[in-house]
Amino acid sequence: MKQYILNAAVLTLMLISSCNAPQSPERDLDSVASPSGTEIFKADLDSIAAHYEFPQWYTDAKFGIFIHWGVYSVPAFGSEWYPHSMYQEGSDEYEHHRQTYGDQQKFGYKDFIPMFKAEHFDADKWAALFEASGARYVIPVAEHHDGFAMYDSRLNPWNAKVMGPKRDILGELKNAVERHGMTFGLSTHRAENAWYYNGGMKFPSDVQDTTISLYGFRYDKEAYTETSSREWLERTYELIDQYQPRLIFFDWTVNNPVIKPWFTKFLAYYYNSAVDWGQGVVVNTKQGYPTNVMVWDVERGKSGHMMQFPWQTDTFVGTKSWGYIEDEVYKVPGQIVDDLVDIVSKNGNLLLNIGPRADGTIPQEAQDILLAIGDWLEVNGEAIYGSHCWKRHGEGETVSTMGSFTDNKAVDYTPQDIRFTVKGNDFYAITLEWGTEDVLIRSLTPDVTGDAVLLSVKMLGSDEEINCRQQPDGLHLSFPEKKPCDFAYTFRLSFDRPIGESLPSEAINEVMKYGE
Repeated sequence: MKQYILNAAVLTLMLISSCNAPQSPERDLDSVASPSGTEIFKADLDSIAAHYEFPQWYTDAKFGIFIHWGVYSVPAFGSEWYPHSMYQEGSDEYEHHRQTYGDQQKFGYKDFIPMFKAEHFDADKWAALFEASGARYVIPVAEHHDGFAMYDSRLNPWNAKVMGPKRDILGELKNAVERHGMTFGLSTHRAENAWYYNGGMKFPSDVQDTTISLYGFRYDKEAYTETSSREWLERTYELIDQYQPRLIFFDWTVNNPVIKPWFTKFLAYYYNSAVDWGQGVVVNTKQGYPTNVMVWDVERGKSGHMMQFPWQTDTFVGTKSWGYIEDEVYKVPGQIVDDLVDIVSKNGNLLLNIGPRADGTIPQEAQDILLAIGDWLEVNGEAIYGSHCWKRHGEGETVSTMGSFTDNKAVDYTPQDIRFTVKGNDFYAITLEWGTEDVLIRSLTPDVTGDAVLLSVKMLGSDEEINCRQQPDGLHLSFPEKKPCDFAYTFRLSFDRPIGESLPSEAINEVMKYGE
């Protein structure tokens, strides 16, 4: 068994900090006015819907990077839920922890903090990689369920500025991301901290030391109160005021009935603040709120339909964990690109997660995936960035995955599995597999194209001539002799006017339940 001894001075600092947390000036949480007094949005969903507009930067961006990085990357075992699972008797993480570090009373989750040094973290190198991947926005997790803040917090003494790395990780990333021309947002999972460590109350562990505020309120999942909701709102306001993020991503618990009224206040305050900034902002949630006041997010899956309002998939480059673990199994880039194309054709965005190591390095497998996606977007990006969904998202007989937690297995598409996007008078048909015979776009029959003149046909990345024939059953196109990229191949059809204007849209506004 490895033995780890926590530095006594560090432990003393933690315990003193947890008992004497710095207090912010008392603020009126009943008011949703911005710091300058703007109060266009009221704490009412009808008021918010009447004034909110999805910002163009987001609907144009299509592709972003998510980052799960924190103290949980030190044990690098199981998943980013290690802090919860290590206090669940009988779990793999519970047994692993006792065998590797000792029992949970002597070595608890807090004792990993001095080992989280981030000594090789370079925000500029990260941002350069994200830019090369083709991402247009970056969303680091400011605080995960574990309660450790990756930023300089006045309200949470358990933070990366005073412990572990002793750096404002979030601030450094914001500066680097914006220097590289991308949009900065953040994610906070503070709401889940209230119950996250409750397993440690059932057997001897350091969680039972209630002076350690890192371990939350130690409630059961449904035992939210006004106290925990107020704390959540104050800490979310701190993030808004301090970092002015243009997107905030939440996990599922903000749908809890106790938190809901507070979340509505948050929406109004955030949107009022964004008016002062002169910036359009986005909120991501997974369930429970109208899709015209925030962006509906599908965790590790996709919508099965084109959606009326913008939506998003959040998923990761691996198949096991959002945070770094040593035995991760990575996806192949083509699978992620196919998902990106399918999502964009249905009016969605893809937020793709990476999990850096505790030392601040990004695994090479993850880097290779990001760079491969960037290479594909270099060729095909004009069919993605700034594009819009057409009246139909695509065609083909292969059934794509849909619903949450369904994206680990790649789908075997055929050349006749095609997805559509449009931009002005350009119609993009993206085939999800290469073919040697003609591809038939059944949606582009003569009655759909009508009097529109097809000015040119091109496969992006190729200079070869494309044979094109309009037939009663649709538009027939030939593939070039040589592939212009490694996966998902884009035909650009340039007309003299938009096509299919008279077709009814297949877009719906019926979201799936979280977990479907």
